[in-house]
Amino acid sequence: MKRDILADVLSSEEVSHLDKRTNLQSFRLAAVTAAFLFLFVFAGCNSEPSKPAEPEKPKGPELITARSAFQKTYVAARGWNQDARPYRLASIATSDGNGHDGKWAVWVGSFASAAMRSEKSYTWSGSTAEGAPSQGINPGTEDTYSPTNASTQVWDPAFLKIDSDQAFGEAQKHGGDKVLEKAPDTPVTYVCDWNHNTNELIWHVIYGASRESAKLTVSVNASTGTFIRVEK
Repeated sequence: MKRDILADVLSSEEVSHLDKRTNLQSFRLAAVTAAFLFLFVFAGCNSEPSKPAEPEKPKGPELITARSAFQKTYVAARGWNQDARPYRLASIATSDGNGHDGKWAVWVGSFASAAMRSEKSYTWSGSTAEGAPSQGINPGTEDTYSPTNASTQVWDPAFLKIDSDQAFGEAQKHGGDKVLEKAPDTPVTYVCDWNHNTNELIWHVIYGASRESAKLTVSVNASTGTFIRVEK
């Protein structure tokens, strides 16, 4: 019925032209649809299954010098008490290194608050050794502090101008090189504290895991880097 009405209105040539346009549009629509279907099937056949995320690789040990470790522990101590001041900085020997470059993966900063009459130590660890403290800052237990105790006399951080690697270099000139020549596997550890007799900050460069077992201990001024004496 609709075709008859169109035929009455349009000439046969116009009807023929309309049919061609309709067929062409239908063909184009079918072609586009087929193309989308082909791409969809092709993508589905060639897509790889998603791979599981790779587990994060464990970090290796981080070894740093004394001044870097001091800054980390000092920030933590000031968070504990604003008047906190250091009285000792010491390295802890681990299997991560040997200290021959002035670096260790574990350092302990000990601080005191005169206002609170208390002291607290903070351990920085970059170690992956078995039994070592967990990586980062590890706070110790708060304890009573006596300002009259000569072995825990606080000092101004500004006095710490010489880093542990520099102290090691000076100690090598005063017998340390001979110790390591004979026993290259000897660990070199470090303790920094205040000498109340001479009023100076001192690096104790210890050729051994502790003072008790040391083969040699050399004192170096922590402010100037000059040699003081051989302790042992």
